[in-house]
Amino acid sequence: MPGVQSTFLAMDTEEGVEVVWNELDFGDRKAFAAHEEKIQTMFEQLVLVDHPNIVKLHKYWLDALEARARVIFITEYVSSGSLKQFLKKTKKNHKAMNARVWGVGWGCVGDVGDEGPLWGPKRARARSGCKVGVRGGHHRPSRISRTGRTESIRQQAWKRWCTQILSALSFLHACNPPIIHGNLTSDTIFIQHNGLIKIGSVWHRIFSNALPDDLRSPIRVEREEPRNLHFFPPEYGEVADGTAVDIFSFGMCALEMAVLEIQANGDTRVTEEAITRAGRSLSDPNMREFILSCLARDPSQRPSAHNLLFHRVLFEVHSLKLLAAHCFLQHQYLMPENVVEEKTKAVDLHAVLAEIPRPPRPPLQWRYSEVSCLELDKFLEDVRNGIYPLMNFAAARPLGLPRVLAPPPEETQKAKTPTPEPFDSETRKVIHMQCNLERSEDKARWHLTLLLVLEDRLHRQLTYDLLPTDSAQDLAAELVHYGFVHEDDRPKLAAFLESTFLKYLGAQP
Repeated sequence: MPGVQSTFLAMDTEEGVEVVWNELDFGDRKAFAAHEEKIQTMFEQLVLVDHPNIVKLHKYWLDALEARARVIFITEYVSSGSLKQFLKKTKKNHKAMNARVWGVGWGCVGDVGDEGPLWGPKRARARSGCKVGVRGGHHRPSRISRTGRTESIRQQAWKRWCTQILSALSFLHACNPPIIHGNLTSDTIFIQHNGLIKIGSVWHRIFSNALPDDLRSPIRVEREEPRNLHFFPPEYGEVADGTAVDIFSFGMCALEMAVLEIQANGDTRVTEEAITRAGRSLSDPNMREFILSCLARDPSQRPSAHNLLFHRVLFEVHSLKLLAAHCFLQHQYLMPENVVEEKTKAVDLHAVLAEIPRPPRPPLQWRYSEVSCLELDKFLEDVRNGIYPLMNFAAARPLGLPRVLAPPPEETQKAKTPTPEPFDSETRKVIHMQCNLERSEDKARWHLTLLLVLEDRLHRQLTYDLLPTDSAQDLAAELVHYGFVHEDDRPKLAAFLESTFLKYLGAQP
């Protein structure tokens, strides 16, 4: 993990999944003790940052020994490594494939030189096994379509990666106060085997700004490495820098994703000339304009992450299939867990799913038998994981995070007043709900049983005796307050309880 002294691959024995064990060591035990409360509060709030394209911080704890202290925090493990590693592998495979395409695409057709074809048709066919086309007595060199198709696939992957990164940055920048990543490079962006992009080290700038100079020693900045200097804008480190810092870093990542690698000098430092040369090599003018707008020298000229999602190179009208998948997942808590399997069993596979009229020709029909249930399940899983975010709609702003996550202003000494110990907040989302109301034995009250299935498949059953003054909104707020339900689930839980009350009672209690 960039910026961390010690990182280990570990196993969560409770969940049975691989995680990353990170350690930050502090040599000055007394200085650490003076800021221990601030560090603890900071990590408490970082645990609440939850987005499908951000590496999740699961747990943390402080380990204070006699001579030194350390912070241990557990983060999500991303299986395929960093984006930089992935791009290097891709470039290596791309070179090998180009060599094969060159040999097959030209050699089997016949190389034409001053002396005529070097290989005749029979010889070419014998050496490569390819079909040879002859026109007008000459052998026409022609690239096979694989290179063009590969370029199209690479561009689609580039768009999908950019959308996911911008989705995470838009989420961070929309927080109140905005969260600035400040350490975004291809080393701090990670990719899953299924194409899911996650940005890591979100804690880095927050942690660096909140701690005094005598405690920052264990935190290594990616900017300190010469090979990463080009990811940071000229204004980096100034007091007035803001979210535009991340946009510049994103633009450099987008350029690197497009060209696979920006060539550096012998000292591993990427020069301005190399960046300019890489930008000019882009064949798509929209892509080039998109990246150059992010790399503007003036921070005020750089677009926001949200506006970049509406740039013509990324913007597209979402398919009805994707809209339906998001709608299904948002309301999945109202349905049984195996609803997809049960519904597909009841469907007549020969029935027509959709039809396109084409008079005077017969209509073009699409039947249920042409839709694979396994593909549908995989698509829903990909949407749930955040691979296909909906970015073309005005979404609710993320909840404001406490001021501890922002660069702190000059603190004034204030007298502390005792406050009650807060309840632990629930960080897992609800994916399914069931509710039942029964009369008590004396018929005077209603007894409510609520079953919640969380995203890690934990089943939570709650019971409550309803009072005449209880409302669905009050009950949902109370469950959030006591840490039984995530704050984001409060509106849909309130709506679900209200519909249950209407069903059983005919009116809200």
